[in-house]
Amino acid sequence: MSMKRLGIMAALPQELGDLIAQMNAAGGVRTVTLGQREYYIGDAHGLPVAVTLARIGKVAAAATASTLIHVFDADAIVFTGVAGGVRADVQVGDIVVADALMQHDLDASPLFPRYEVPLLDRARFDADRALSDALAAAADAFIAEESAVLAERFAVAQPRVHRGMIVSGDRFIASHDALFGLRDALPDALAVEMEGAAIAQVCYEHGVPCAVVRTISDSADAAAPLSFTEFLTSIAATYSSGILSRFLRTVR
Repeated sequence: MSMKRLGIMAALPQELGDLIAQMNAAGGVRTVTLGQREYYIGDAHGLPVAVTLARIGKVAAAATASTLIHVFDADAIVFTGVAGGVRADVQVGDIVVADALMQHDLDASPLFPRYEVPLLDRARFDADRALSDALAAAADAFIAEESAVLAERFAVAQPRVHRGMIVSGDRFIASHDALFGLRDALPDALAVEMEGAAIAQVCYEHGVPCAVVRTISDSADAAAPLSFTEFLTSIAATYSSGILSRFLRTVR
């Protein structure tokens, strides 16, 4: 695919800090402060990009995606970050590339079916196939090339790349009851986070392709707060920068 500028988003500094630092070190970066966010406008691996931290939650993500599209002329958006594993075989250290996204906490029934976005007649939003394929290939390459480092430094053994549905909601899932409730209600869900489906909806409404890649930081259970914090501080940057750098070298 051909794009004029790629928007790159994450929720937290650990998930994009390396890319922003690399862009600043290379020079030629313009920093714009808008809506209490900083947008870094420049090139990454020869590709024009607008990079920003959305902060946490669906509203924050939707507002940031809209700004990328309308102010910074992003004609495609990629979101990277961490997530909780939902399906039993999705383990900490695995990577999930979204094929589709939906909000697990949206319920306007009985006026509209549960999960359906009112007036859009849909609950699921598809990720762009070309972008998602490129992200999955980058994730596969990262694991193949860095598996020994992941095992030695971070005790992550045999991570896998999954493709499927990611669900989003304004709630940090951190109990067995909440996890099993998600599994029962949405058996196709591989991972849960707090931004992706909102970005996918904004991009759908504006005809902008988007893709979401998530590294699994926790199992969305009672141990999730500790696992999430440890993963975020110790290894999240290694995953995000490793996947993004390989992705940016190949996508155009």
